[in-house]
Amino acid sequence: MSITRIAVAGATGRLGRHVVDVLTERRRRIVPMSRATGVDVITGAGLAEALAGVDVIIDVASWHASEQEAATEFFRTSARNLHEYGQKAGVARIAAASIIGVGKATAGFLAAKKAHEELLLSGPLPVRILRAAQFHEFVGQLLDWQQGDVAYVPALPTQLVACRTVAEELVDLALDPGEPAPGAPIPEIAGPRKEILAEAAALLGARRGVKVTGVDGSGMPDAEIAAEGGFLPGPHAKLAGPTFQEWLGTQP
Repeated sequence: MSITRIAVAGATGRLGRHVVDVLTERRRRIVPMSRATGVDVITGAGLAEALAGVDVIIDVASWHASEQEAATEFFRTSARNLHEYGQKAGVARIAAASIIGVGKATAGFLAAKKAHEELLLSGPLPVRILRAAQFHEFVGQLLDWQQGDVAYVPALPTQLVACRTVAEELVDLALDPGEPAPGAPIPEIAGPRKEILAEAAALLGARRGVKVTGVDGSGMPDAEIAAEGGFLPGPHAKLAGPTFQEWLGTQP
């Protein structure tokens, strides 16, 4: 199949901006889809028009908060609409970003993403999924959510990865002309080494004048699973730089 036109759902989001950049650099024809461009994957407004002539949808649209029920409803509706409108438009497939370890999740945002995968895979269009580790940018979010000059961050293992790295891998997956081997594991992308979330946050906190204190994360959903490495990449994962410290050194 010759792929000439790619729609990006969530094109103005944290990951979506990088996906658009990668596609632009590769001289692909892009349809950026977000409410800012007049396309709403939840209400369906502008979706039929946006998908006209599109070959592949890259789905990186996400919910803005961690509450499980609301996030699940967002993903349920977006998955249904992308399949429905995509099938009518003759789209060949959907490629979507997910999170490493969602298969083990029982609560919170990760459980919502687990449902998202299931909903996408049960639809009429072929779906390719890329599971990624937490983004480098997530560390800044953790600090942003707290007030004052002291932040409490879970001292949990992670393998932080750059958004740009994920975007490149997701575009490769979306545009790959081959078909995944039957029974092949869902591909994963993660950073080059295991890190401790609180330690990464301390590096950023030092820049911001914020003291970071590591905590056990007991208040987080599935913290015990995380502490045991349940959300670290599997042996088949692709590992790619930069490390968090290297990435931080490139940020203004």
